[in-house]
Amino acid sequence: MLNSKGFDLWADGYDRDVGLSDDDNLYPFAGYKTVLRRIFDTVMQQPSPAVLDIGFGTAVLTAKLYECGCRVFGQDFSPRMVEIASEKMPNAKLFCGDFAEELCAELLENRYDFIIATYSLHHLTDEQKLPFIHTLRSLLTEGGSILIGDVAFEDRAALEACREDCGEEWDDEEYYFAASELKEHFPSLEFEKCSHCAGVLTIRKGR
Repeated sequence: MLNSKGFDLWADGYDRDVGLSDDDNLYPFAGYKTVLRRIFDTVMQQPSPAVLDIGFGTAVLTAKLYECGCRVFGQDFSPRMVEIASEKMPNAKLFCGDFAEELCAELLENRYDFIIATYSLHHLTDEQKLPFIHTLRSLLTEGGSILIGDVAFEDRAALEACREDCGEEWDDEEYYFAASELKEHFPSLEFEKCSHCAGVLTIRKGR
């Protein structure tokens, strides 16, 4: 698993590497552009929402939301990626820190219409994901949504089939989503498949 220094080194070439994987329809980023478009379209249904981005990276998605009038907040553990994102979004409230350990105190003080996470939460183990998502849900405004775009599958069987197909390319240090298992803890969860190895999970806070 890459640490923050590893992501610093990858930052300048990250968008290129992801794009190549998506264009070739390869694990792990097949469907990447579709995932981002689905999340963008959902967020933009609401005027000027407050958006918290968990692990925003180089702000490929968040910068577009920022340009369209969203009030952007975020946390990423790579100082280089925070630097790149800050250049794109000078008025966004961005913080550097490892969300696997904790969210920055400043972020916990606010409430958000949308909390988004694209290709970041797979760095949490399955045991870490549940309490973290519960924490995120508590930060939503009433009627708000968590939108998770990631390597994700309908169920464990689909995940294991992809693992077998990928062989040595599969990353055993990342922990991918099986939507049916997460739905047991969040009954309102919806899953939209975007490729053979990616999808968008939506968890809403009811009015």
